[in-house]
Amino acid sequence: MKIYLDTSSLIKLYHTESGTEDLDAIFEKNSVKEVFLSSLAKVEFSSALWKKVRTKDLTKEEAVAIINSFETDYPNYTFIEVTNEVITVALELVSKYGLKGLRALDSIQLASIKKTEASLDLAITADALLRSLIEIEGGCKMNCVKVVQSLTLTHNERERTI
Repeated sequence: MKIYLDTSSLIKLYHTESGTEDLDAIFEKNSVKEVFLSSLAKVEFSSALWKKVRTKDLTKEEAVAIINSFETDYPNYTFIEVTNEVITVALELVSKYGLKGLRALDSIQLASIKKTEASLDLAITADALLRSLIEIEGGCKMNCVKVVQSLTLTHNERERTI
């Protein structure tokens, strides 16, 4: 199985929070051969963890450890580069769905999904709007979108082999 994780789902691989069990079940029940991420996830992941430090949901040391773990795992992912082509598609998507609430970074995530759509078996997000737009845009094979629970933070670090 080939899957795409947006950043909200990716974080659940490294930090236990609401939805982590759902994501773990997907990995346990399926033979995941490839995980696609937007290269944007590198920035979004770190940004989200530093926000958790600012809001006192994580300590600085916990955030650094989680970020280092993710960076160590880079070779295990297939990153979709944010090319001019992806930006062009993202701009078209914002024009099309901006009134529904599609924002810049999610448009890049959606454009990245569209770029890999022929290869994907499953796209996973914790964002209801992104899920609906993936379904509308046909971002992967039939019945392929899974929304894991919204973010509820804990202070537990996770170790995961990908």
